[in-house]
Amino acid sequence: MVPPLPSPLQLYNTLTRRVEPLTPLQSPRVTLYTCGPTVWNYAHIGNFRTFLFEDLLRRFLEFAGYEVFHIMNLTDVDDRTIKAAAAANNSLDAHTAPFVTAFFEDRDYLRIKPAHVYPRATQTVPAMVELVERLLERGVAYAGEDGSVYFAIAKFPSYGRLSQLDTRQLKIGARVASDEYAKDDPRDFALWKRASPEDEAVGAAWDAPFGRGRPGWHLECSAMSLSEIRRRFGVETLDIHAGGIDLVFPHHEDEIAQSEAATGQPFVRHWLHGEFLNVRGTKMSKRFGNFLTARDLREQGVDAGALRLLFWQTHYRQSLDFNDAALDGAREGVKRLGEFRERLVQVPAPRAGADSSGIDPIAQRFETDFRAALADDLNAPRAVAALFDFVRAVNRALDQASTAPNVRGALDALDRSMAVLDVLPSMKAADSELTAWVEQQLAAREKARKAKDFREADRIRAALRARGVELEDTPGGTKWRVV
Repeated sequence: MVPPLPSPLQLYNTLTRRVEPLTPLQSPRVTLYTCGPTVWNYAHIGNFRTFLFEDLLRRFLEFAGYEVFHIMNLTDVDDRTIKAAAAANNSLDAHTAPFVTAFFEDRDYLRIKPAHVYPRATQTVPAMVELVERLLERGVAYAGEDGSVYFAIAKFPSYGRLSQLDTRQLKIGARVASDEYAKDDPRDFALWKRASPEDEAVGAAWDAPFGRGRPGWHLECSAMSLSEIRRRFGVETLDIHAGGIDLVFPHHEDEIAQSEAATGQPFVRHWLHGEFLNVRGTKMSKRFGNFLTARDLREQGVDAGALRLLFWQTHYRQSLDFNDAALDGAREGVKRLGEFRERLVQVPAPRAGADSSGIDPIAQRFETDFRAALADDLNAPRAVAALFDFVRAVNRALDQASTAPNVRGALDALDRSMAVLDVLPSMKAADSELTAWVEQQLAAREKARKAKDFREADRIRAALRARGVELEDTPGGTKWRVV
């Protein structure tokens, strides 16, 4: 039985700049929207730091008993995707398709739970057109002389409250058409862009009552999220919207403006943002030559468990430095966790009524500390510290036990925590490490036998048997297999 949360789940809300209790609109259901990848190229590990923090959020929400409905969009039409498709002399769909496939492969490699739905911008254009029409009807959007439709932020008085921009210097009527514009530059932004020859050439143009064109990047997320929750649950307010800290302005600020101006309802109850990932002390960038993708790490044989553990050792609202030493430390930690679980599994089945008094209190204390840490604004570093304290304490108890104790409670507690953190070594990595260890033990045993140290040879054989490895001495050498 999983104990209840010791206190309500507390999360930092970017909108209020406070840690607040989670208050879903229709508890226990939680609607979660996370900004997904822009599929013009491979997602880098900075992107995946954000996606992994969102995975931790979702897993803990479900662990705590909430019914999460997770939406993650795929941005397959924007300035970058169109430019990349044109440069490759390709259609938009043909250019983005392999990067969509690559994202899902990287997601699975990193053990990120799939969202319930992945709306694609190009497949949700009717909802975007409808949203622009609502904004035009309400007088907060207008057609520019260039044929595009803009949002009039002067008619949305609360604009800037998420990013805490001072809009007193607002340039009335000044417009920006690009998807990404200068920080602290609040000007009317494009909701719908008039189709250019380049748009038409790659297949990124659609007919609309206000002119043939394509959606602006900010419009896309509002339309995709609102259409999903309105159709499924009859609401127009998300419980949680999460993303990287770089999206606060202009992307999320503009999402709030166009969504609330259209619906008259709060767009999001809780805003969560993850900090940047640095590589060897410098923000990751192609310009600095430290750009890494998830597939780079996979090709290098980096176990996903190690990468997840590395990320959990820094709070999601703090910058994380990715370097070789930190990754090596995480690899060692994951190896220890795998060995610990294997040790628990190998403990002989206890006799009826076997003593578990030395183990159960350790497991119960760990679960309490683990849940309390994550309920406190997803304090993963504290949860990881509790996990390794638990490992040390149980190992000590096993070392001191004169007879096989009942470790069922410890194993269950470990597995429940892994449902959230998921940092055990992958089967492939575990097999590789086991093979290397067995070969090392066999070499030591052969050396002991040649020295006629049969006690040491027997000890090594017993150690191998304890890990499920059976030996067979043959004229051609010693064979082994896992049983």
